[in-house]
Amino acid sequence: MSHPELARAYRHCRALARSHYENFPVASLLLPRRLRDPVAAIYAFARHADDLADEGDAPPEARLAALADWETGLLETLAGQPAPEPILLACSNSILRFGLPVELFQDLLSAFRQDVTQTRYDDFGELMQYCRRSANPVGRLLLRLHGVVDPRREAESDAICSALQLINFYQDLRQDILENDRIYLPLDELERFEVSEDDLRAGRDSTALRRLLQFQYNRARRLLRSGAPLGRALRGRFGLEIRAIVLGGSRVLDRLQNSAPFARPRLTTGDRLWLLWHALRKTGPVPQK
Repeated sequence: MSHPELARAYRHCRALARSHYENFPVASLLLPRRLRDPVAAIYAFARHADDLADEGDAPPEARLAALADWETGLLETLAGQPAPEPILLACSNSILRFGLPVELFQDLLSAFRQDVTQTRYDDFGELMQYCRRSANPVGRLLLRLHGVVDPRREAESDAICSALQLINFYQDLRQDILENDRIYLPLDELERFEVSEDDLRAGRDSTALRRLLQFQYNRARRLLRSGAPLGRALRGRFGLEIRAIVLGGSRVLDRLQNSAPFARPRLTTGDRLWLLWHALRKTGPVPQK
């Protein structure tokens, strides 16, 4: 592997990260410069795997095979074989440079495989088990990149990442059921609030649906709030980044709670300036609603 080849691989990951709009920062300028490349590589690895699980019309067997090939490619690249994709080259380089646990990448792939095989969740505990593998590994990888290995901080990171995953579900509620026949609301809670799958599929507004969604938003906010101390505990730009992410999640929840069901709020430039201001001042707490 040549240095120019590795540099091209990281450029590819950065371009991929920039090309996908997200409400939450990806390898943002708040991160120290030396960590932007590995963060972009982690994002690109997960983004590509997500596309393998979701994009196109391939049958489930083909999607699972593609995800298995993606995992094999990573492991073989780590073992010294030529990388079949630039993303895998950049990702394996980051793993080796920073001593990142490869098991966290495998957890992500496990969640993407679950997306192929499971479309309903009986209760909130089952949904959180999914979040543990689909979202929490990213936060733990960020902690490792910054040299943080602390069970308390990992628990706070898990809370933030799971909350952000839930918020993403709420933004894409109708799209998920229409495009992928997936529902990321617990089935027992749909029954408790008397909301049917057909209501979600039809985009049918109702008092029952609004009550159900407000219950979801409030729980996600409590989860986000429980992880918020992480941003104040971490020093420098990493703490600033975490505070901005938490404030961004809270801002999206504000928009969801004040919008009609099935809204897909996005943060504006003004919102981002507000986030940066409060993140810098360590103000703007996540309110309890």
